[in-house]
Amino acid sequence: MLCLVQQGLERKGWRAVAEVFGVFLRLGLTSFGGPVAHLGYFREEFVRRRGWLDEQGYADLVALCQFLPGPASSQVGMAVGMYRAGLWGALAAWAGFTLPSAALLVLFALGVARLEDLGSAGWLHGLKVVAVAVVAQAVWGMAQGLTPDRPRVTLAVGAAAVALLWPGPAVQVAIIAASGVVGTWLLRGPVNAASSPLPLRLGARAGALFLTLFFALLLALPLLRQTPALALFDSFYRAGSLVFGGGHVVLPLLQAEVVPPGWVAEEAFVAGYGAAQAVPGPLFTFAAYLGAVNRVGLEPLAGAAIALVAVFLPAFLLVAGTLPFWNRLRSYAGVQAALRGVNAGVVGILLAALYTPVWTSAVHSPAHFALMLGCFTLLMHWKAPPWLVVLLAAGVGALLGL
Repeated sequence: MLCLVQQGLERKGWRAVAEVFGVFLRLGLTSFGGPVAHLGYFREEFVRRRGWLDEQGYADLVALCQFLPGPASSQVGMAVGMYRAGLWGALAAWAGFTLPSAALLVLFALGVARLEDLGSAGWLHGLKVVAVAVVAQAVWGMAQGLTPDRPRVTLAVGAAAVALLWPGPAVQVAIIAASGVVGTWLLRGPVNAASSPLPLRLGARAGALFLTLFFALLLALPLLRQTPALALFDSFYRAGSLVFGGGHVVLPLLQAEVVPPGWVAEEAFVAGYGAAQAVPGPLFTFAAYLGAVNRVGLEPLAGAAIALVAVFLPAFLLVAGTLPFWNRLRSYAGVQAALRGVNAGVVGILLAALYTPVWTSAVHSPAHFALMLGCFTLLMHWKAPPWLVVLLAAGVGALLGL
């Protein structure tokens, strides 16, 4: 495996790895709003601004990561980094996107960061409002490319209705699977060659190796829980392996792993969850906080590092294991028809998420609606960089809070 990593590095070079890390570090510092908003930030950065992927390739990648367990937005980021700079690029993308929020949550756990009441923070509400604009921009842009005809528009609207009426991660997975079946039935057409092959250098043998390692760890770690470090690693690895539906869904799994055995106090768990809402990047970095406040006898930094690596490792192994087969699969007519349906279903799920929880948690007054419209106009029509819009929204939110 080390040879594979070294080969990937030699092919792309340190410059590409550093470029990936720098781009994702900026995203990790400014990407507020949760996984749906993250996909919007990624599309703006890698499809529209940098052209690393075309629209169809990005949409297919999002569809794939929606199928996989784990944090979908982080998996999309790992895949983009892997396409750009090999395996080291995937690790650079993960580190850049993850470390800012992980560091902030560890500081909070150590008592260095003394934040105000997060539920009433005006700047935090401004970040929730800008997330509405970011998600709306993503839904609008993806709908234009992925629902160009009446069948796909109808499929997307139907998916949104089902997601709103019966919310939950299991329903989302069912929507995606059903959308693929409907696509295979209704959306067959000529093989689409417009989307360029995704430039992945890993072969099928390497992909099989990563998938084997994923399942081997899932089965072996429960048998190796003989030390506090291994017990902590096993619990967080299992939580990262079995969650569908994004960051908020992992919370009950983590609570079940750390609170009943007394590893983390219930009050500390709730306080950390509140702090996790105030930081950018993936919600899975909440694991770093839980590792830092552990009561299993590990030093805070060691516990944070073990928990953080363990909860994200399944996502990395699954992405590296499935992507080598992805270019071949997405070239078949039947798979493309299924992907047309899946992409329409994803648009519907994003549309439902735009309403709840994104809109319902942020827009509570005419002032909030006005702020959202301003952010949307800056993003859509003035092409303002997202990080600048985030800062402006936080400032205006703080003023409104006064």
